[in-house]
Amino acid sequence: MPGDSPVLRFVKLSSKAYAPIKGSEKAAGFDLKSAYNYVIPSRGKELVKTDLQIDLPEGCYGRVAPRSGLAWKNHIDVGAGVVDADYRGNVGVVLFNHGPEDFIVKEGDRIAQLICERILYPSIQEVES
Repeated sequence: MPGDSPVLRFVKLSSKAYAPIKGSEKAAGFDLKSAYNYVIPSRGKELVKTDLQIDLPEGCYGRVAPRSGLAWKNHIDVGAGVVDADYRGNVGVVLFNHGPEDFIVKEGDRIAQLICERILYPSIQEVES
């Protein structure tokens, strides 16, 4: 219906999952939280599971973006940050530790933000140069 707000639907795949939440009414993204404890080695990476399955609003994909505080204070960055509209698996977040020390992620820690972005699905056509 016109005027209806888009809805991000989700399923908790385990009792360890946390609902995506916004830090404020105008926040660009939903905070994603870790379902488990991890140690990300210095200069290493880890796939951090949320135990969430999401159903994005029609015409959107999910962009998994870094949290500025983690990036600035702890040298933690997000990789592989796209969730396709038809993906129905456990949403995992690839975290890179660019810092000189191991980084501890605790169950329930905010690890990234999920931003719903509009997307076009163009056809492809080869042309002569």
